[in-house]
Amino acid sequence: MFLFLHYSTSSFAAQESPVLKSMEKELSRCFSSLSQEKPAPLYFLSYEITDIDRTTLSASYGAIKSEDQDRSRFLDVDVRVGTPQLDNTHEIRGEFDFSRYFQEPVRISLEDDEGAIRERLWLETERRFKEAQERYTKILTNKAVKVAEEDTSRDFSAEKPQVFLGDKAQLKLDLLAWKEKLKKFSQAFKKNPEVYRSFVSLDLQSVNKYLVNSEKTKIEQGNNYIRLSLHCVTKAEDGMDLYRYEVFDVDKMEDLPSDEKINQSIQVLIDELLALRKAPLVEPYTGPAILMNRASGVFFHEIFGHRVEGHRQKSEMEGQTFTKKVGQKILPDFISVYDDPSLGQYNKTFLRGYYEYDDEGVKSQKVTVVKNGVLENFLMYRSPIKNFPQSNGHGRREPAHPCVARQGNLMVISDKTVSYPRLRELLIEECKKQGKPYGLIFKDIAGGYTSTQRYGAQTFKVIPLFVYRVYTDGRPDEVVRGVDIVGTPLTSFSKIILTGDDYAVFNGTCGAESGMVPVSAVSPSILVSEIEVEKKFKQQDRPPILPPPAHQ
Repeated sequence: MFLFLHYSTSSFAAQESPVLKSMEKELSRCFSSLSQEKPAPLYFLSYEITDIDRTTLSASYGAIKSEDQDRSRFLDVDVRVGTPQLDNTHEIRGEFDFSRYFQEPVRISLEDDEGAIRERLWLETERRFKEAQERYTKILTNKAVKVAEEDTSRDFSAEKPQVFLGDKAQLKLDLLAWKEKLKKFSQAFKKNPEVYRSFVSLDLQSVNKYLVNSEKTKIEQGNNYIRLSLHCVTKAEDGMDLYRYEVFDVDKMEDLPSDEKINQSIQVLIDELLALRKAPLVEPYTGPAILMNRASGVFFHEIFGHRVEGHRQKSEMEGQTFTKKVGQKILPDFISVYDDPSLGQYNKTFLRGYYEYDDEGVKSQKVTVVKNGVLENFLMYRSPIKNFPQSNGHGRREPAHPCVARQGNLMVISDKTVSYPRLRELLIEECKKQGKPYGLIFKDIAGGYTSTQRYGAQTFKVIPLFVYRVYTDGRPDEVVRGVDIVGTPLTSFSKIILTGDDYAVFNGTCGAESGMVPVSAVSPSILVSEIEVEKKFKQQDRPPILPPPAHQ
């Protein structure tokens, strides 16, 4: 039996809910019986219920396009059989267990009815327990026929039980007023015939989580997520689809920008979209570049953040780029990187990656991953790795997925900064030094993807949305299109020369093995001596033959 006697009690901002009480009762009943079962007894049991109350509105061309209101509750049951040293979550080498990562979401009663909640908990516990015993048997066989593992760390870490009853997250929306607002905002895109598609949307989510486990942890916590999105799309004469978008993320309605600010943003998007439509294509290029602040935040998230997630250091399937580099220099000595999900804001800007406790009931905490260029730590959940036996509060998941280590708020901090105008001057100087006629500035990046596993190349691709070409001979900056950033992580980090002092926040949603989770990245603009871009995929359809009806 895997129980702990020490408790860590946090604030009680609310009374324990009927949902949590029902979960505690059924967990106690199931655990007391299944912990005696053979051949592999249950040693740990956890229930998490995620209650999502969501409202979405979308408008296009001055009219409401969609309106949805939905509330759902999802159940996740985590069962561990065997022992903390070796249990049913252990990697089965030589196969990828799709069933662990691609489960149908389990819905549970929206009402706080004890009988209905406990019935669903019981059925799901039974199913998960039987699956766990079957998988544990496969693991024993797998270990018997495979070579010894490089990392023999335990499968589960001992953590102090936590008690936290936070305030319930909830949002109120003046539906009629916001319908009118969105209609007016979306009307602005209609003025230009070369904007082929556009919409403005508002997405409100109140997410309340209830967690109990057999260690006596019990947590109620809630987060509000509000996103106002502006989108517009066109097509170049050569068939390439082009788009611009802007999002505003907050957790309180009153923090959304003013109507004037939104209208200004819409006009900027239209201007940039039309500039892209006329912009020349860029050929494959290697040379100096600036990744502007939000773009560099995405860059670090994709090519660095995923590679320091703890489980990637242990899995035999992973490339383990940084596993054996603890204590070694991996970034310039003026750069430090930490991840701190406990931060709700940065310079008064909402951080979407904020949470109090992770999905394994561990308190969120600041983790210094890199200090002065030297790798010190990894982002950990409750699966230990060599020399890192404890979680640091980064076990996260979307409902219907198993927890793994994930980023929260990734912060890139520099001790060697200059103003952005000076950084641009240094870009031109670096281009001249290398004999390059121009450099590139990446203003905005949509996202990207990275390969971290051994069966593929250790590469990444980042998808720019808006790029400038900066000439060394004094010509005006030129908007260009048609490129993606590609490369390998170790080489890319070695090319960083200097950073700006212009820190900014990127808020987004990140997908990995444990599903889609909200994240943030904070970074200044960075100057690199070399970046590689390749040609972007281009659609072949012609632009519309007829003008929009409003411009006939």
